[in-house]
Amino acid sequence: MEALIIFVLAVFIGYEVITKVPPTLHTPLMSGSNAISGIAVIGAIICAGAGGTSWFANFLGFVAVVLAMINIVGGFMVTDRMLQMFKRKKG
Repeated sequence: MEALIIFVLAVFIGYEVITKVPPTLHTPLMSGSNAISGIAVIGAIICAGAGGTSWFANFLGFVAVVLAMINIVGGFMVTDRMLQMFKRKKG
């Protein structure tokens, strides 16, 4: 029960923090958050592959891996698009 309460509080706090960030800071922060998402992927892989746990814990670990990977790929795509805007045009 404690883990569920911590999860719900983390979701609420994360939502509140992200919605307070001005739009001009989203791209640089997303680039930096890729490292944090990488750590989340490692933790999620450990949870998904932990032996002796319930199927629900393994399922939540799998969902965490998928969502964190979506976040990482999206972050790299946005960062690449941002960097493309600063490249000089050839020709």
